[in-house]
Amino acid sequence: MTTSRPAVYDGAHESEVLAELTAMIRHVLEGYELEEGEITMRTRFGSDLELESIDLVTLAGLLEERYGGAVNFAEFVAGMELEEIIELDVGRLVEHICVCLKAADGGRP
Repeated sequence: MTTSRPAVYDGAHESEVLAELTAMIRHVLEGYELEEGEITMRTRFGSDLELESIDLVTLAGLLEERYGGAVNFAEFVAGMELEEIIELDVGRLVEHICVCLKAADGGRP
């Protein structure tokens, strides 16, 4: 299955968002053994990290705490088919966050 990704994001900004998102994921999975560097852009929330729906709700709350209303995780997944949600990877969420932040910043690079 091929899913489309947002075309607009900044590479440097992307690495910062990936680092922040990785920290949030590690917080959600606190108590589970995760090796350093295990979370990458290709890491899938379901099959790789085995996040359950309650974990995604917790992650959504952390995203809102960090980015405010600029990033709405519930709205993001609401536009997906079930298969897309199951196969959602970290990279797609990172790119979505970057697009949202750029839009909230008035489109400035």
